[in-house]
Amino acid sequence: MEKRDPYHSKERFESWLEKISETNKIDGINAIHSKLIINYVKDMSLGLNISKVSKKGARSYIRLHTMRMRLTYLMKLFEKRGIEDIREVDSKTLHKLFSDMREGVLTTRTGQPFKSTRDYVKNFKAFWHWYMKVMRNKKKLVEDVTEDLDTRGEKPKFVYFTDKDCEKIIEKASYDLKPFLALAFDSGARNTELANVKVSDFSNDFKELNIREETSKTFGRKMKLMICHTQIKDYVEKLSLKNEDFILRKSLFMVNKELRKLGKQILNPEQTKFKSLSLYDFRHSSACFWLPKYKSESALKYRFGWKRTDMIHYYTEFLGMKDTITQDDLYTDLTKTELEKQLEEQKKEFAKAEGEKKIMQDKIQTMENQMRKIAEVTDLLAESSKKLKDYDLVPKKQKQTKSKNNV
Repeated sequence: MEKRDPYHSKERFESWLEKISETNKIDGINAIHSKLIINYVKDMSLGLNISKVSKKGARSYIRLHTMRMRLTYLMKLFEKRGIEDIREVDSKTLHKLFSDMREGVLTTRTGQPFKSTRDYVKNFKAFWHWYMKVMRNKKKLVEDVTEDLDTRGEKPKFVYFTDKDCEKIIEKASYDLKPFLALAFDSGARNTELANVKVSDFSNDFKELNIREETSKTFGRKMKLMICHTQIKDYVEKLSLKNEDFILRKSLFMVNKELRKLGKQILNPEQTKFKSLSLYDFRHSSACFWLPKYKSESALKYRFGWKRTDMIHYYTEFLGMKDTITQDDLYTDLTKTELEKQLEEQKKEFAKAEGEKKIMQDKIQTMENQMRKIAEVTDLLAESSKKLKDYDLVPKKQKQTKSKNNV
């Protein structure tokens, strides 16, 4: 099945491989470090020499591109500090460098503080563990100088807007972008996942969206669309899109370009963060929107394709959420099931009692009708008996006289 590569990661990686295959050298760093990074990246592209604690298998093109960029930058920093061969680095030198990155002593190429030193630390640890395994295969032991490195994550900063802000953005967006932005906010899917959504990925009259396994960074999943299904359905029908057509009809570059403009026009222009509004901010805002509405942490993780709960905890803190547990939350799912069963049985017993009551009422009504008829018959018999008795009380002479007169 066709899969889009919105960031051209494969193309960029293959172009890089082609370039370094000619020189076997990476610009900006020495030959030793170049060879190490090239061999490492090539192994990772095949899933070779991966440490026991890491996930097996070849790394994605995005991952390969990111790791070679970060490692190259780190080697430049090490060389500036006199480390010409990273294989001879000690733990103290490592700790000092990453500490300077965290504290702002070292800055990015643009002079800004590093937003996530942890990512650089994790990349270097993965590289070092690869080197350890390569040397172990050669019957040589290498000390793990990365063992005590701090991999704690700095709290990420992101743009957050409400569902009302989202409505304003969508209202001013171009026609092709309206349903796509609504889908981005409703689903909370990643950019690469959204870029690969086809008409065939919708089901149940566009009320459900299937994120395919091959397009997801973590795992495939099927989620309910609670906000945008009508917009998506109308858009598909008006454009007569086929099952294999993508919902996104623009490049992510063009989407983000339009969003930057909309962020400045619609959201608070005094806040610098809205000057760089991007599609990824819809995922953050979607998470903030859905977090208070999901009672199950596992269900929220499933919707957003998260394997860990770190981001849930951050969003919780970001929104200033408090403990909202109620007495009803003390009941486990099993207890609730048992209570529901008991309630159902009680309903059945009540219905049975109601049925028996109705039968009894019908019997009583029948008996009352029978008693009424008996009373009526009794009254008729009593009246007839009285007439007969009155007839017997007439004197015989009178009877005889009446008889003669009749003659």
